[in-house]
Amino acid sequence: MNTKLTISKRTFMKSALGVGGLGLAAKLLDGVGSPREAYAQLLESGIDEKSALARVKKEGKLRVGYAQTLPWFHKEAKTGSLAGIYYDVAEALAKELEVKTEYQEVSWADATVALRKGDFDVFGSSLFYTVPRALVVNYTAPLWHKGHLAVSHKDNARRFKSTADFNRPDVTFSINVGTREEHVLKVMFPKAKIVTTSGQIVLAAEPVRTKKADLWVTGDLDALLFAKKNSAWAQVVDPSHPFGRGANTWAIRYGDPAWKFFLDMWVDNAVESGLVQQRYDFYFKELQAS
Repeated sequence: MNTKLTISKRTFMKSALGVGGLGLAAKLLDGVGSPREAYAQLLESGIDEKSALARVKKEGKLRVGYAQTLPWFHKEAKTGSLAGIYYDVAEALAKELEVKTEYQEVSWADATVALRKGDFDVFGSSLFYTVPRALVVNYTAPLWHKGHLAVSHKDNARRFKSTADFNRPDVTFSINVGTREEHVLKVMFPKAKIVTTSGQIVLAAEPVRTKKADLWVTGDLDALLFAKKNSAWAQVVDPSHPFGRGANTWAIRYGDPAWKFFLDMWVDNAVESGLVQQRYDFYFKELQAS
């Protein structure tokens, strides 16, 4: 797989503008030879020494936590190497910072706990915004917005034509505990039952495969790719109409305004420059063809 990225000096300067202001950006444009020199000046411009941003540059290492979900952040089955939309974006961030990346895998249930403990600087997987999470971790600006789709067993697919068929007492959803899907389902389909699993998100599909639950709900693209990969039994309900659309992004610890502001501006630039869309299109095309 070729996922090499090219990050322009213009992109770096937009990030620098967000951190250092107009005066500093002008100064950097006037006679600074390299991004490393520019960042050295940024660190002398008042960034809190306790900030993750200062530590990342000082140690030359960006620590990224992740939990697997295809195609956002996952390990390749054949090689075990990391890949995915947000993995590529994290690599782009490290390249602009001129630091190396260090990755730590965690379960979804432990993701926010590990982040608050300081095990890594940013949680880089595809994380939906929820209020309970937002009370304990600090979200960055959204990298993406996505909705949800439901996966059923092919033997039960005739029961479900659209979301209008979900809100019934005889319907049981399977979801991963603590995910945004749990909140969305309770609000949109209060009459239905919910069973939960813990660990990696795709484990919640197992009760549907074994017919102990009727529907597994996950992100829209995630559901489409899962059903394609497991076409022997899995089928997406009404794939053209995702529901419960919400912000999807990274998270950091509270109490670090310098790191938060830097990442917000960097993420906004990554979105507006087309980087995130480019990586989304790349993986969607590749996985659809596989």
